[in-house]
Amino acid sequence: MNLFGLHKVRMLVAVCMITALAIPASGAGQDSSGEWPSYGNDPGGQRYSPLDQINRDNVAQLKVAWTYHTGDVSNGSHTKRKTSIENTPIVVDGTMYLSTPFNRVIALDPATGHEKWTFDPKIDLQASYSEGLINRGVSSWVDTSRAAGQPCARRIFIATIDARLIALDAATGIECSDFGVNGQVNLKTAGITVQTVYNGEYEETSPPAIIDDLVVVGSAIGDNTRVNEPPGMVRAFDTRTGALRWSFNPIPKTADDPGWKEWKPEQAQTTGAANVWSIISVDPQNDLVFLPGASASPDYYGGDRLGSNLYADALVALHAKTGKIAWAFQTTHHNLWDYDLPSMPLLCTIHHSGADIPAVVQGTKRGSLFIFNRVTGEPIFPITEKPVPKSDVPGEEASPTQPFPALPPPIVPQTVSANDAFGVTFFDRRQCRKRMEALRSEGIFTPPSIKGSLLVPGNAGGMNWSSAAFDPKRQLFVTNTNNLVAEVHLIPRDQFTERSTSLTRGFGVEYTEQNGTPYGMSRVIMLSSLGFPCNPPPWGSLTAVDLSSGQIKWTVPLGNILATTKIGSMLPDPGWGTPNFGGAIVTAGGLVFIGASMDPAFRAFDVETGKLLWKTELPAGGQATPMTYKVGDKQYIVIAAGGHGKLGSKLGDSVVAFALGDAAAGGSNGN
Repeated sequence: MNLFGLHKVRMLVAVCMITALAIPASGAGQDSSGEWPSYGNDPGGQRYSPLDQINRDNVAQLKVAWTYHTGDVSNGSHTKRKTSIENTPIVVDGTMYLSTPFNRVIALDPATGHEKWTFDPKIDLQASYSEGLINRGVSSWVDTSRAAGQPCARRIFIATIDARLIALDAATGIECSDFGVNGQVNLKTAGITVQTVYNGEYEETSPPAIIDDLVVVGSAIGDNTRVNEPPGMVRAFDTRTGALRWSFNPIPKTADDPGWKEWKPEQAQTTGAANVWSIISVDPQNDLVFLPGASASPDYYGGDRLGSNLYADALVALHAKTGKIAWAFQTTHHNLWDYDLPSMPLLCTIHHSGADIPAVVQGTKRGSLFIFNRVTGEPIFPITEKPVPKSDVPGEEASPTQPFPALPPPIVPQTVSANDAFGVTFFDRRQCRKRMEALRSEGIFTPPSIKGSLLVPGNAGGMNWSSAAFDPKRQLFVTNTNNLVAEVHLIPRDQFTERSTSLTRGFGVEYTEQNGTPYGMSRVIMLSSLGFPCNPPPWGSLTAVDLSSGQIKWTVPLGNILATTKIGSMLPDPGWGTPNFGGAIVTAGGLVFIGASMDPAFRAFDVETGKLLWKTELPAGGQATPMTYKVGDKQYIVIAAGGHGKLGSKLGDSVVAFALGDAAAGGSNGN
């Protein structure tokens, strides 16, 4: 098997250490105008399009219509971090808007890919951004008090990786001078004091959410560095002036907060993070903002943040006008596994038990789906607290129970044993088995330990920021997942320096200090010497869940891991899937479009069966969520193909549009 270059597969798989339009009552997402006005098409992130010109009968005829090159790509040779294109463009008023890994904003003609304007916020490319060089997208807002054609009548908002919120005139790309200071708000100082220990610890990576005349942002914070990481405040700003309208701190700071009793008071005052780094959803009809919460700091030791740590790792619904809590549900108590809520809460209407229910679906790294009535917070399917393993680490107090939904069933495995060890030969299977036998392994929620623990799933998910798509007609929730196990060790402070600097510390092991605690930490995705994951495949899948019944309708492997090597690409796909980042969309044409996998492929599946109907090779990895729109009488499918610096997929700078019929294959515009 070494002939297949599987040492490269090892490098590729090692990524996974890292880790205002109303929503119609029918849940149908955007109307037939053919635009894609928000990151998830509608503000609730359904990623559904009613366009059906491209359908199951003709998808095989798709050809490249145009390609735009942003020019923003780096393998780390001239920047501190590699680039990753996770961007989904939007299309409004006949223009496409997108962002690049360098956080530039670009406006294109959506029919031709020709550039209209660009804006460069001039971020410091040499900063050590914890997430790498990325930006997932921009947002748009119309000022109804201004006549069409006036400056900044439509605004494009971007939240930059160096923590600025910028408003641009959609027509020209010029900063809106009446917003903040000359078009910008400094998110490290606006109603908050952010003190960082390195440049890049506090970031913005996801598109702002827009509801009424508010622009809402969370933050991305470097995990595991220290206990007192920056606060994970969520803030709403006036879309016209940039004035702070409200803020929400996920860590309660006063005794009158309902979450206060879930913390030790002195620890709540010193703990940081619990931030919202993923994509925020909004429900304008019900005046609600939905936050997918992350863990309090640090991830793997909680002795300095005892209690359940509400509202960390919780789905929180806020009243949009005030920022006050409407309801909240914590999906992981006292998180010790880096089980952030990574996915955009998906707002839809579910037909269940003879009723149409306004719902919110929260995907998790655990691979469990939590589904609620989004107005009341009541679970649509029962959720039960079940006992989970205790911690054996001095100073730690793991939660004795965790919440488990009765339905849907987990969409990734949540248990694995040494007897399940995978290998392509007897020797590497034995190697994995012996390594797994040496670790504490009691299934999901096995606490980190000094001995070493086997975590299933690992910190890459399950689901991740890729989120999901929803077909309202068929009631299908479609998402991609990872299935990888991680080995995690807590390292006593007096041993950390020696172990983290040892030349024999092992390939791909990540060490973090967790300063302020008695323990540092190491984690690594478990791979054999041949570079394959030690747990059984598929290691990446695409799954459809019927939300009416709560049952899984189909699941198929996603990606060809052998195609990541020159020799392996000539072999049949073994059906093992690959680790993946970048989500799916669903169209009325009965199709699911997705890139995401480690191999540079773009695929279309039958939404009803999961059957692969079309596949093409992209110029680089498609670690982004695609989108679709219509110009005139032609429907286009677009995906950003720039690869992912941490996933190890092929890097590039392309935005590629596909269409039917007379599309000019290979056309190219831009830099």
